[in-house]
Amino acid sequence: MTDERESPAAAPDRERLLADLRPVAFGIAYRMLGSVAEAEDVVQEALLRVHCSLESGERIASLGAFTATVTTRLAMDELRSARVRRERYVGDWLPEPILTDGSGAGSDPARHAETADSLSMALLVLLESLSPEQRAVLLLHDVFGYGYGEVAEIVGKGEANVRQLAVRARRHVEERRPRFTTTREQQTELASRFFAAAQEGDLAGLESLLAHDVELVGDGGGKAPSLARSQRGRSRVAHTLTNWLRVLRRLPEMEIRLAEVNGDPGATFLVDGQLLAVWALDILDGRVAAVRAVVNPDKLVHLGPVGDANALVRQLGGARPGD
Repeated sequence: MTDERESPAAAPDRERLLADLRPVAFGIAYRMLGSVAEAEDVVQEALLRVHCSLESGERIASLGAFTATVTTRLAMDELRSARVRRERYVGDWLPEPILTDGSGAGSDPARHAETADSLSMALLVLLESLSPEQRAVLLLHDVFGYGYGEVAEIVGKGEANVRQLAVRARRHVEERRPRFTTTREQQTELASRFFAAAQEGDLAGLESLLAHDVELVGDGGGKAPSLARSQRGRSRVAHTLTNWLRVLRRLPEMEIRLAEVNGDPGATFLVDGQLLAVWALDILDGRVAAVRAVVNPDKLVHLGPVGDANALVRQLGGARPGD
């Protein structure tokens, strides 16, 4: 794999060169792992290895391909160990959210990550069901545009094997991923109505915006009040959401800010300027098909100061969202 534009001889400033390589490395690592913290660790190690290779005078035909190779292999190793941890995770697991509209302290990497559509919570959850090899092959080929020969070199497998992995991974994802036909403008408008109805406690209005089989998933990781398990169905989800907001409205200085979360409409929930939750919406054919709420403080800390949800529950006399 060669790319003269990325030749180390063409870059007088090595630190700037490594900074230029960071966004794509982060884009690969985050999509592989669904975790900002784990992705940042992988990127740091990958760039350190790139730096050491440059310092040693190693001839690298393409720094971009070399960085992608190191990042992908490190991410595959990390994903294998992460899966063991996720088997012991309390409740439903969701990816760590990133704000792709440029808001929030943790949004910078996302602004540079290529192909924002492939950042969606729905897709990252689906990718969890793939093997590390399938996940790497699908992302490298379909998202980052590497040819099958290049992907084979990166993951260390034969090209025929890589093609088979891609076909199986793509089929698995496409069978479970609905086609979103709503335009971006329609999604934004519907999201505004959704959060307005939820905040006002307008149960009928909220139900009218939900798909018949809408799914509600909460991720507290055992560290913040959340659903014990996901819920399905328009009526049930609408009641749960209005109950959540009824409790939250009792908190002083509670604020809902519309945001783009992993490329989809969503919102951040803050109390006294501290982040409490991030919600992301899947919108299909003019209805909200899924609501994913991340309240695990460990998954929000990269976005800024995080509030203590458990302390707020005690402040409210034990009332919990969903009660």
